[in-house]
Amino acid sequence: MESTDSKLALKMLVVLSRTMHAVAEQVKVDIKTHQLNLSEFGVLELLYHKGDTPLQQIGDKILLTSGSVTYVVDKLENRGLLARRSCPTDRRVTFGTLTEAGRELMEETFPKHEAFLTDLFSDLSIPEKEQLIDQLKRIGHRADHYTHSKKA
Repeated sequence: MESTDSKLALKMLVVLSRTMHAVAEQVKVDIKTHQLNLSEFGVLELLYHKGDTPLQQIGDKILLTSGSVTYVVDKLENRGLLARRSCPTDRRVTFGTLTEAGRELMEETFPKHEAFLTDLFSDLSIPEKEQLIDQLKRIGHRADHYTHSKKA
């Protein structure tokens, strides 16, 4: 017979998965209204908030493979939203940087996206949001622990 803890763990997985799917679908729809896909928006948002970033680090920060980063950066560069800039001190490093057009696009679209997210999560109070963030981080760290212990 399953314990209450086991039943709750299974139910949590289902609820978390369904919630993540529903949220991700709405985020995709919102970002698409700005003529971008999720990966493109992720790269632009990173550069908008963090500034010039080595291309080699972009994938880790927004969960893209290096091949995907190259593809997305190429697309954004072709659209005039991003430029590659060589590092003056290390020839192996290339930075992604927003162009003026990329900055203007993010200045227009990011506040709208932020307002959308605020509305999407408006059923939770600020303390509930903070608590959920903490709880999800703890679950993520626990999951990472399993990943790292299997590599050892």
